[in-house]
Amino acid sequence: MDKKNRLTTYILVGLALGIVVGYVANTSFENPAGFAETMSLITTMFLRLIKMIIAPLVFSTLVVGIAKMGDAKEVGRIGVKALGWFFIASVISLSLGLILVNLFRPGDAMALSGAVPPVGASSGITTTGLTMKDFITHLIPTSIFDGMARNEILQIVVFSVFFGTAAAAVGARATPLIDAVDGIAHIMLKLTGYVMNFAPIAVFAAVAGVIAKSGLGVLSTYGIFMAEFYLGIILLWVVLIAIGGIFLGRRVLRLISELKEPTILAYTCASSEAAFPKTLEGLERFGVKNRLAAFVLPIGYSFNLDGSMMYCTFAAVFIAQAYGIELDLATQMTMMLVLMLTSKGMAGVPRASLVVIAATLAQFNIPEAGLLLLLGIDHFLDMARSATNVIGNGIATAVVAKWEGDLAEPNKDPAVSPLR
Repeated sequence: MDKKNRLTTYILVGLALGIVVGYVANTSFENPAGFAETMSLITTMFLRLIKMIIAPLVFSTLVVGIAKMGDAKEVGRIGVKALGWFFIASVISLSLGLILVNLFRPGDAMALSGAVPPVGASSGITTTGLTMKDFITHLIPTSIFDGMARNEILQIVVFSVFFGTAAAAVGARATPLIDAVDGIAHIMLKLTGYVMNFAPIAVFAAVAGVIAKSGLGVLSTYGIFMAEFYLGIILLWVVLIAIGGIFLGRRVLRLISELKEPTILAYTCASSEAAFPKTLEGLERFGVKNRLAAFVLPIGYSFNLDGSMMYCTFAAVFIAQAYGIELDLATQMTMMLVLMLTSKGMAGVPRASLVVIAATLAQFNIPEAGLLLLLGIDHFLDMARSATNVIGNGIATAVVAKWEGDLAEPNKDPAVSPLR
């Protein structure tokens, strides 16, 4: 068994042990909430280690990739193709969520159960409406150091694009600096390997903590809702893979195989961000050149969170149904357009979707208290949508590489190969 498969196996073992230990803690410990709090510290440590890697990894790989492209027109062309794919994928994801929630109508059963929170109850989610001005000012960093400190991937991408393009324009005089940044990229990839050794422990702690706090009963209480959402996620996977197959042919199955490890990691940690380094490595093994993958993938983490977008429409209409609020087709289409904007720049970290949903509910006079219906199971829903975000961005990057004629034969060891 090679190292990659061993890590995947250990993560799955950690998931299984987490469920067992969490159940024992929930049913036998005097203070299961305290146990859950202790476990959350381990998970937090791992996610902070991942966050420690993200900013320098995105900056270094993106700058080197763009500098070695050497052509601003090529950067613009690839960017337009990527954004075009992201727009289509966003429409598909949001539309599928609307179709399924109207077909299944899970909110009706919740309304009949009498478990709907009072309209005035506080969800504890702090949010404000997102305007175009807010989006633009958030897009451009006032300081790259501030953007890196807060892991604002979109701001890092904007700065890196300008920096890499300028380095390419300077030419030979920038070569020593680009070589140094190239070295940083390789160091960060090696550091990623060290951090990932802790993934099984983090997965164990995350799952054990959630089960210890909420118990397995939370899964049965919301079983129908979760089953319907997971069915929607499976359908979204099928659609995305089928569309990817149109451009990649049968190689799309190889791509899914290469993305297996980061997908499982994102699922078990409920964080797309946690899987970013491994997703980048998987795409390189598949044959996507690093300079292209390092450019498209970070943009996808801000503009192409397919699982999160589907969840936003599914959850918002579910809450409206639970309160007996009927939304006509025009209103739902308007909601989809609002979410198309507000979901951009959504952080790939746990519960970021709830903030976007809260902002949307306020704009359509749907009680924010409905978020309380989701808080207990949001971790399990986040697991599915985080894994979907990895698959969606992986397919998007590979398809853009195919469009560019830049998809090579599979590379077995991208972590030690030169950034191309």
